[in-house]
Amino acid sequence: MSSLEERDVGVAAAPGSSSAGLGVGAVVAAVEAVAGVAAMQDEVGMRRDGPEADTDEPPKKRVKIPEGESGKLEERLYSVLCCTVCLDLPKASVYQCTNGHLMCAGCFIHLLADSRLKEEQATCPNCRCEISKNLCCRNLAVEKAVSELPTECTFCLKQFPRSSLERHQKEECQDRVTQCKYTRIGCPWQGPFHELPAHESECSHPTKTGTELMGILGEMDQSHRRDMQLYNSIFSLLCYEKIGFTEVQFRPYRTDDFITRLYYETPRFTVLNQTWVLKARVNDSERNPNLSCKRTLSFQLILKSKVNSALECSFLLLKGPYDDVRIKPVIHHHSFSNDANETDYVPLPISDSVECNKLLAAKNINLRLFIFQVQK
Repeated sequence: MSSLEERDVGVAAAPGSSSAGLGVGAVVAAVEAVAGVAAMQDEVGMRRDGPEADTDEPPKKRVKIPEGESGKLEERLYSVLCCTVCLDLPKASVYQCTNGHLMCAGCFIHLLADSRLKEEQATCPNCRCEISKNLCCRNLAVEKAVSELPTECTFCLKQFPRSSLERHQKEECQDRVTQCKYTRIGCPWQGPFHELPAHESECSHPTKTGTELMGILGEMDQSHRRDMQLYNSIFSLLCYEKIGFTEVQFRPYRTDDFITRLYYETPRFTVLNQTWVLKARVNDSERNPNLSCKRTLSFQLILKSKVNSALECSFLLLKGPYDDVRIKPVIHHHSFSNDANETDYVPLPISDSVECNKLLAAKNINLRLFIFQVQK
């Protein structure tokens, strides 16, 4: 016992001796070996069971959600900012009902036009609250947000903000469809803009003979002549002695039939010392015009005054001073008498059904009528 105690004390008290150094070295080596084995076991355990959870780190930082599951921000915004009717992003104005549901301008006008045709109060497709031009307002914040969302160019397929897409497609895109500068002398080439210089350097139309060019210019003159005929006719009418014009307001009414039909009529007005009335109808009084995608308006001019002799007139309708509807002027002629005081229904020359819906959605249709009395 005493020798063992002395040996232990010697190890602790005399670290400089050879026996003490051998003992310390063996202990250190054993400790390192045990530590190495423990480290290997921990490493193997981590490989088998995965990394140990760090309780201090929030789970959101630790787990990464794949992009396909979370979705891009733009895609989520599309579903939030889209029109509740057509489910597409609005391209222009954005209207909202009193409960905040969004509608693009086209769908909003279409809903108002449908309600006018069906003689019903227009309602929001989501919450069924009443909508009208007075009850609904534009949402400028959504309009600005939509204008900054990226969209794809139809030519180069690159992403651009919606606010700058139109300028890019018209002026900047190298793949936009363009025409040869010699198209005025008959070159039919159309292609991407970046191929235009190569084509124009090889185009054969500048080297055509005068006889070949005369045939091409003859066809162009015919189309130009048709356009100029309308303007020349209007200038000729402006030289007449008796010219009258007035702003007319078409108001909606319903027929007395079992199935009522929508028609428009103006109050009586006086032009050229005569009393007149204008009437208009939708899709030539079709039974259910609200079920048709294509919508048209036609009108007739009625003379209410009694005349002693035939009154030969030319007339045309144009858009009112404060309306934005696009109407292409068309001149109509009629000889009014006591027996023939009504013209046939003639189409109102609006460009498409979208313009027709604008007129139907309005409370009243405001146009300007010109009447020219033909000189005898």
